[in-house]
Amino acid sequence: MYVEVHLGDIVRLRKPHPCGSYEWEVVRVGTDVGLVCQTCGRRIMLQRGVFNKRLKTIVKSAADEVDSTEAASE
Repeated sequence: MYVEVHLGDIVRLRKPHPCGSYEWEVVRVGTDVGLVCQTCGRRIMLQRGVFNKRLKTIVKSAADEVDSTEAASE
């Protein structure tokens, strides 16, 4: 089963990047998931199955930000 992630989500993976960061931004969603490290800016691509195994939690959802900005503008 696939975890639903969207562009702009900030996710935490189980193991740290060599720079020490656990948090990544989702920049591509499809069969592969593109991620950018929040500390050093390194870009990686993970196969969807590998991403699902390594995912620990979604720290910040981009969909929540869009909803809150729409509510604030009304």
